[in-house]
Amino acid sequence: MQHRRIPSGADDRAGGRNLTAPAQDLGALVGSESPTSTRLSTPISIARRRVCATALLALALLARSPVFAAEAAPASLSGLQLLDALRQGGLVIYFRHTSTDFGQNDEQMTGFEDCARQRNLTDAGRSEARLIGAEIARLRIPVGEVLASPFCRTMETARLIFGRAEVNSAVRGGPARPDSPERYAALRKLLSTPVAPGTDLVIVSHGNPFAAVAGTPYLAEGEAAVIRPRASDGFAIVARIRKNEWETLAR
Repeated sequence: MQHRRIPSGADDRAGGRNLTAPAQDLGALVGSESPTSTRLSTPISIARRRVCATALLALALLARSPVFAAEAAPASLSGLQLLDALRQGGLVIYFRHTSTDFGQNDEQMTGFEDCARQRNLTDAGRSEARLIGAEIARLRIPVGEVLASPFCRTMETARLIFGRAEVNSAVRGGPARPDSPERYAALRKLLSTPVAPGTDLVIVSHGNPFAAVAGTPYLAEGEAAVIRPRASDGFAIVARIRKNEWETLAR
């Protein structure tokens, strides 16, 4: 019997944890003159230098102003600050599924319910999920909807952590064509849509969809990204939590 192959668009790499991008050189915003230039200083060139210096100073002052800071991406959070933000709600917690058996693959699966022909959680991955769930309950983090990719490994991760899961194809991306610019549009919308205070939205999915909308480094298996939705301004990653770090948040 021929099996229908279902492309996952989902896989998965481990990566580092750098949350910050290099700051843009302010000098590049106003232009610069080569230090090896042999042109003579004229009243016009001197005036231009003064304008550039004034512009640099204005930009530096603007960067310190409250108005400019409000437009910048929220600072990363950790420890008790992060725990307090999670308890207040209004955030999205995006999990990559816990540890899986890379000796398995999804190539021959006939449907999402066909767990026998997918890459599944290992026993260690199941233990990881249960421990994460116990810590989230102990920390009293309020959880609202739990949306999961329809693959067996993501559904099982969600159910082991939270005791429930709602299948949502948007969190894994589609259509399957990798060159489609709209492939992850629904996921971007989910991550950007404000969440009501008092609960956090949970997504359990894969490494590739998150990297496609948020960039690298990839989430490790069992790692979570904490996201603040910003409506028309998109979203900001405020923290990343590895699978063994939940117990440290209250310290």
